[in-house]
Amino acid sequence: MWRDPGAPADSFYEVRPECTDVPKSRFRIKAGKTLSARKWHAAFSPEGYLDIGKTLGRIHRGGIHPSIRGEVWEFLLGCYDPKSTFEERTEIREQRRLKYAALKEECRQLFPLVGSGKFITAPVITENGVPIHDPLVLLETNTDNGVIAPPQDNNAGGTMGPSSTGANVEKVTDKKVIQWMLTLHQIGLDVIRTDRTMVFYEKKENLSKLWDILAVYARVDTDVGYGQGMSDLCSPMIILLNDEADAFWCFERLMRRLRGNFRCTDNSVGVETQLTNLALITQVIDPKLHEHLEHLGGGDYLFAFRMLMVLFRREFSFCDSLYLWEMMWALEYDPDLFNLYEDTDDEKSEESKGRLKSIRHYGKFERENMRNGAKNAEEAPLPISVFLVASVLKEKSAILLQQARGLDDVVKILNDVNGNLDAKKACISALKLHKKYLKKAKKP
Repeated sequence: MWRDPGAPADSFYEVRPECTDVPKSRFRIKAGKTLSARKWHAAFSPEGYLDIGKTLGRIHRGGIHPSIRGEVWEFLLGCYDPKSTFEERTEIREQRRLKYAALKEECRQLFPLVGSGKFITAPVITENGVPIHDPLVLLETNTDNGVIAPPQDNNAGGTMGPSSTGANVEKVTDKKVIQWMLTLHQIGLDVIRTDRTMVFYEKKENLSKLWDILAVYARVDTDVGYGQGMSDLCSPMIILLNDEADAFWCFERLMRRLRGNFRCTDNSVGVETQLTNLALITQVIDPKLHEHLEHLGGGDYLFAFRMLMVLFRREFSFCDSLYLWEMMWALEYDPDLFNLYEDTDDEKSEESKGRLKSIRHYGKFERENMRNGAKNAEEAPLPISVFLVASVLKEKSAILLQQARGLDDVVKILNDVNGNLDAKKACISALKLHKKYLKKAKKP
């Protein structure tokens, strides 16, 4: 029987012509499978209520058409309640845009380059709060590339204003402000390295938009601040959502899921919890492989660090990583997500929860957790991302057992999957492993 191979989606995310080694996307837009703009708009009632169950089913089958990806992601990440009206969502959107503008202005008052269309890649302050004057440390102002040397003056309150180099500058004393300002150049360094093969980032305003969002987030989330890898997670939001504020809130919702990975102390890295869970899963699913990895000195599973930190951004092409993310979020979807994240009126929140009791409103992964009681356990259920990494290890198990004689071999074998993974197959394998793990884990 003839099967529609589907249309390639790479044209929606244009790559710079000189970047010839970028892997082609495996994702294909397939009629009848991929969630199209027509099917998406038909899923809303006249008032604006979304049939989330039907939407999740379509995403499971064939992903989301790139033309509507951004607005669908806002629902998958819990920015909006599927049982809200068009009018309610418009009101929420406007409130959030105003809130982001206020947060950005607060940051601009502390450091005037925020929102200026420029960004920095050199340190602007010492750990003691003293602004840096050394011309060897500072970059020269360069309006052509949108990167600018930090200002060398201060406004009231110990902030830095746009004046000439060498002006007297007061020491910044607020520890949280110092910590934030110490990250600004690191954000800039990461921004210029993020998705640099894409035509989108040839526009300097898009680079500065990414820097602004990450700078504002680092100021808002003082516990986590900024960590390397966040730029990889934020970049797609800016590409998919035209409004900077909408992109910020979408990123903020994603970070609610992942911020634990970036929370570091003097003794540990946040993602270690996920790596420990990965070790437990592998021990249950493939004890021989786990034993072999421990023998090689890889029992801490640090070789999987990058996969979990940036959700497979490096293992997949840009387009395929977006496809993988939306598949993951659809599989994990919980219809109460919006209420969990939002400080809503209790009566309205309970009313919304009452409307969403059908099992079909949950993603397949979440349903399995519900059936096995994982949702009611003391600890939160393990995320699908851990099972995705476990599925990659399971697929490479025979090669790892036969060929890996050291951790360098493990890394090399896993690096061979870069650009060669199929997002849908990976999610199907993760679901199977999840089911198998829950059954085995329940046995005494």
